[in-house]
Amino acid sequence: MSDELAQHTGGENAAVGLLLVDDEANILSALRRLFRPLGYTIYTATGGAEGLGILEQHPVDLVISDMRMPEMDGAAFLAEVAKRWPEVVRILLTGYADLPSTIAAINQGHIYGYFSKPWEDNEITLTVRHALEQKRLRAERDRLQALTEQQNTELKQLNAELERRVEARTEELRQANMFLELAYKQLKESYFAAIPVFASLLQLREGRDKGHSQRVGALARAIARQMKLDEDLVRQIYFAGLLHDIGKLAWSDTLLNTPANRLDKEQRRIVVRHPAAGQAVLMGMEPLHKTALFIRHHHEYFNGSGYPDQLAGERIPLGARIIAVANDYDGLRSGHLIGDELTAMDACGFLQEYSGERYDADVVEACVAVIYHREHGESMVHELRLQPDHLRVNMILSRDLYSREGVLMLTKGYRLNERLIAKIKQYMSDEEDPVLVHVYAEGESHAPHHAG
Repeated sequence: MSDELAQHTGGENAAVGLLLVDDEANILSALRRLFRPLGYTIYTATGGAEGLGILEQHPVDLVISDMRMPEMDGAAFLAEVAKRWPEVVRILLTGYADLPSTIAAINQGHIYGYFSKPWEDNEITLTVRHALEQKRLRAERDRLQALTEQQNTELKQLNAELERRVEARTEELRQANMFLELAYKQLKESYFAAIPVFASLLQLREGRDKGHSQRVGALARAIARQMKLDEDLVRQIYFAGLLHDIGKLAWSDTLLNTPANRLDKEQRRIVVRHPAAGQAVLMGMEPLHKTALFIRHHHEYFNGSGYPDQLAGERIPLGARIIAVANDYDGLRSGHLIGDELTAMDACGFLQEYSGERYDADVVEACVAVIYHREHGESMVHELRLQPDHLRVNMILSRDLYSREGVLMLTKGYRLNERLIAKIKQYMSDEEDPVLVHVYAEGESHAPHHAG
């Protein structure tokens, strides 16, 4: 039999249950006296079967069991405890020098430790305290792991719900951009062919600056080639020049036609957002990510005072630095930048005045060289001017191809294939006076890209 099932004195240890198992009453009394002042809830049993019954009915954190007991010895008892309540800490008391039995008990019961009778009070109480602290830490670790798993599950559910909401809220934007997606899908055989479509849409919104984007694209391309850049980079810069104002599609006519030096505060706030808006429009088209980056930064100043990110020096992508010079040159020539229309040389003088401050000096130097050659004549390019019926597969456009209305249809450098020739013929068949198509003469190789 055991004395009263539980004894405790309260305090922070009252929630900790100790089970003491020994068939000798004096041993139980000694252990109870030892642990009672520590505030644990104490259960006692005089045998293994009784101890198992207590474990079935009460929360127990640690068991101290004698080795030699009738009917069920300590090894068998602790082995059963390990099997049914593996989280309970197990300590063995042995009163005889039977090393093999102790080793068997350790192996079967996976005990935390063992003490020989008679024990040293301070040693056993300290061991129990350490064992309980380790148990508490393991339980806290398990609780935190379970909590983490639960939170991860909830986070996944939250992310899924958030994605659903974002998708629903961006439906209107996707519909607004549908014309871009449709144009891209129709021309997916070559994503380059989509650029004239976008450029033509911009031309419809350029107001008094009609043709601005096409001029900026052409000048930016010429500057890039003057700087002897890789042709793939030249192509991306050209595209960025054509589309640098795509973020202005939603602007009012009044804002489009207001010179930069006459903008009010609210107009200025709208203006500084258009490069980032232009990048966002193209973000979904993987091949145009570099073009989109050039568009975002084409209003950065070399000294870091531009927008939208206040980048400075070579932190500004080279393509954006080239677009900045080409864009402002055309703005100076048209009068849109400062209100007055400048001559080609005066516009170059303006760029040189702000070289190293607003603009990259190397880019300005290349731009001035391009303008000089334009004004004083360039070397002749051998090209043919052909009716659409005379076009042949693999001919390369030597100039941008525009419709009678000035809409850009194909960019310089395209290598013609049967599909493109058929489309050109079909379009030109509706014209009373078809546009001539300029192609490089046989043997010329100026093509930066092709349609295939």
